Amino acid sequence: MNATDLRIALFSGNYNYVRDGANQALNRLVGYLLRQGAQVRVYAPVVDTPAFPPTGDLVGVASVPVPGRGEYRIALGLPAAARRDLDDFAPNLIHLSAPDILGHRALAYARRRDLAVVASVHTRFETYPRYYGLAFMEPAVEAVLRRFYRRCDAIVAPSDSMAQCLRGQRMSYDVGIWSRGVDRDIFHPGRRDPLWRQALGIADDDVVIGFLGRLVMEKGLDVFSDTIDALERRQLRHKVLVVGDGPARDWFERRLPQAVFAGFQGGADLGRAVASMDMLFNPSVTETFGNVTQEAMACGIPVIAARATGSESLVADGVTGRLVRPGAIEAFADALGEYLADPDARIAAGQAGLARAAQSGWDQVNQALVDTYLRVLRQRRDGGGAPQPSPVP
Repeated sequence: MNATDLRIALFSGNYNYVRDGANQALNRLVGYLLRQGAQVRVYAPVVDTPAFPPTGDLVGVASVPVPGRGEYRIALGLPAAARRDLDDFAPNLIHLSAPDILGHRALAYARRRDLAVVASVHTRFETYPRYYGLAFMEPAVEAVLRRFYRRCDAIVAPSDSMAQCLRGQRMSYDVGIWSRGVDRDIFHPGRRDPLWRQALGIADDDVVIGFLGRLVMEKGLDVFSDTIDALERRQLRHKVLVVGDGPARDWFERRLPQAVFAGFQGGADLGRAVASMDMLFNPSVTETFGNVTQEAMACGIPVIAARATGSESLVADGVTGRLVRPGAIEAFADALGEYLADPDARIAAGQAGLARAAQSGWDQVNQALVDTYLRVLRQRRDGGGAPQPSPVP
């Protein structure tokens, strides 16, 4: 059995209508699968003006905007037309990328037809309630996730630290790794552009602390802002560069009026923006991997990040950057202050990160997932049945 035997139905809550790290990884995966001779069909919400064209065949499913976050949509399930299309496609494996309504319906479809199921974990959904004043809901959300993932044959996490977290939460008895690659044509130190910095009002001798990502509260915008305030109180000279856009941009701009907001950047422009920073500050605890962290490392800049899933597997504390206890404002300020004051340490950490990022290629990490698909199918062929629902404590 090899990749040409695969007929994969991929279900996603956001395949291409809003750009983020998760759906870009899924599109790269589909492209790789197609090049290996696999058959792939994607089922996801669609919009009139998506962020980018989809890779492969995309079948739209009915969806509605998420209340309060209208840029995102939630699928209403697996409608009859999509089920008929799925029947005609006749997959031998289902890939679920989100535990949403569509994912639950697709999982039920797979179980009725005794199909193998692999789920990929892309974000710490159970942590989201705390950013909206609903932290008491986290245990209930975790229980729902546990029931969902235990009904899959296998789940894959993008980092060792996230895999350990999933095992600790008893999400599955079969947890593998589907990491993330980095595009070395886009992200490399040679993209640094002093003229671009100058056009933004950043002087050559300004030391830039960068933020990279969608501007949503769950990315730790409050911690980032409070830490910058701490640097201001210490009178440590610096410049803040924010790269990205999102619903919290107005809040972030009011909170950091001294910062430079470069907006959304893509492709080579994104590589230029990251390489033109002097360090990346990533306080988020919701990532399962941290694409932005690896992209910064590939550009040869140190990363100061929260000691959390994803970052723990990428940042070597004291070598490629610093890992700090989540939410520890003064400790974050200490770490940033060290690199602000010591350019030699900053350069050394950036070079160490560059060497680490050089080991990551997209084809290698996507082949690891193909290997997982094939293993699960072999186990089914050799008599391994579908996972049975178990009580969730």
